[in-house]
Amino acid sequence: MAEVEVHPTAVVEDGAKIAAGVKVGPFCVVGRDVTLGERVELVSHVVVAGTTEIGSGTRIFPFASIGHQPQDLKYKGEPCSLTVGSDCIIREGVTMNPGTAGGGSVTVVGDGCAFLANSHVGHDCHVGNGVIFSNNVMLAGHCNVGDFAIIGGGAAVIQYARVGHHAFVGGMSGLENDLIPYGMALGNRAYLSGLNIVGLQRRGFSRNDIHDLRRAYRLLFAAEGTLVERMEDVAEEFAGHASVQEILAFIRQGGKRSLCTPKNGEES
Repeated sequence: MAEVEVHPTAVVEDGAKIAAGVKVGPFCVVGRDVTLGERVELVSHVVVAGTTEIGSGTRIFPFASIGHQPQDLKYKGEPCSLTVGSDCIIREGVTMNPGTAGGGSVTVVGDGCAFLANSHVGHDCHVGNGVIFSNNVMLAGHCNVGDFAIIGGGAAVIQYARVGHHAFVGGMSGLENDLIPYGMALGNRAYLSGLNIVGLQRRGFSRNDIHDLRRAYRLLFAAEGTLVERMEDVAEEFAGHASVQEILAFIRQGGKRSLCTPKNGEES
């Protein structure tokens, strides 16, 4: 069993649970209610606080602040937690907040995610697996981000927004509405600018799958009829297509935000 390595300048408070193979580098602080899974590495100057669990194999780089009190003025000290999955990369200056009573009291980050320098995960967020946040991404509280979504550098996502699986938010965009799975949003007040074709190709989607998704997209956001009518048509035509049905389910589920739609009725 691999030994735990704790640098002499690090502080690991009594009560912290440290699994085999963990490395705690210089000037790190690990709070008493923190759990570090096997092979977690805190490179240096990392602070992990609160009721926070870090999954196995995750690496956290200098000056990240993980699990401190949420940035919510309504927070009154109630019990809350943060869970980060395995094999994540959390780069310099990243901040992640736990939940609040108003949002279920828990923030969850999935496995295999990458959070680049100075990105932020707000309180009560749920982030899926394989997600990438580029530098300086700002994810407000109560957001949901689906598996394999990518958010470009400097982008901001408003509270309660949903970002679907395999979606892409362009750098410097401001997302104020829900972004469908496989969709791509661009702009200061982001609009739906088509499908994340490059992302789909990189994830191994077949040409036929991508072709069907594009046809369904054009039908869903065509000028004719209402969205409800167009959804009914798409549901019937693509009854056996799982990815298209996922988009429809996302729209039907709804949320506190409106749907991100094409600019001036444009199609892609």
